[in-house]
Amino acid sequence: MTAASSPEIAQSKAVKPITGWHVLIAVVAFFAVVIGVDTLFMIKAYGTFSGEVASNPYEAGLAFNKTLAQRQREAALGWAASVEKADGGTVVVHLVDKTGAPLDRLSVTGVLERPATETGRQTLDFKPLGDGRYQARARLDGAWDLRATARNSRDVFELETRLLEPAK
Repeated sequence: MTAASSPEIAQSKAVKPITGWHVLIAVVAFFAVVIGVDTLFMIKAYGTFSGEVASNPYEAGLAFNKTLAQRQREAALGWAASVEKADGGTVVVHLVDKTGAPLDRLSVTGVLERPATETGRQTLDFKPLGDGRYQARARLDGAWDLRATARNSRDVFELETRLLEPAK
């Protein structure tokens, strides 16, 4: 008897054919897993970030005309600001008027916030260095949004910029 004609070997090599039901079950199972994982990710994403940019969007919309008026006053002032990162974790703001003269004797405050989250917020109190320069200590690692306000007895100037510092 040859190996090919042995009934035991022939039975062990018999393979059941794949039918339409097998394919249907595999496709339905595949899409069920994909939909389940997508649903889980959506629930997790919504639980960590609600999608709101402002905590009070209606009130912010009503105050938008005040914001536009403030921007027009700032443009009329002609003040300009530049921001630089100095060694040792400091932020330096340089303020000049429309003629390029440095602006001294201002009160400068600021806030550093992460672009995508509210955790890690830092309040900055800038100290004058002279020649229109103001310095504050900060922890700079990664991306930060700086919102600073410079004011004297009658004028207010606001600046917003993004600071990028490689993580250490």
